[in-house]
Amino acid sequence: MSAHLNWMIIRNNNAFLVKKRNIKKPFSKEPNNVTNLNAFKYNGLIHKKAVGVVENENPSRKGFTVVYKKAKATNKPVKNLVRRNFKAGARRSLFKLKRLLKANNYRRDLTKATLRRASAILRSQRPIKAKKPKAAAAKAE
Repeated sequence: MSAHLNWMIIRNNNAFLVKKRNIKKPFSKEPNNVTNLNAFKYNGLIHKKAVGVVENENPSRKGFTVVYKKAKATNKPVKNLVRRNFKAGARRSLFKLKRLLKANNYRRDLTKATLRRASAILRSQRPIKAKKPKAAAAKAE
């Protein structure tokens, strides 16, 4: 089926939708949705080509993994997804990700959102710096 027909079927009802009060546009938890918005453009289920970024599954949890679909293997679920790990450091990994998407002409419209997601994952993996106590609070005690 075409992506548009699939979208018309699953747009309002699917297991991945997260509907909350006072939020006009519902969120979505499906795999390969880079922004987690329930929109045709970002949906990872209906398109032949979709890209997703997740945290690495290795014990050290450094870096991120890019998961993308192969258009040729649409009807073969085992061969459909390709996983590539990036753990060479933040700048180099983001550059390699951008080059991967550009070289394969792979969803140009999702490039910026994919880089943002990868950057957010890398940012969350940084160690938290210990804050110094404020001088005024130290004198009061």
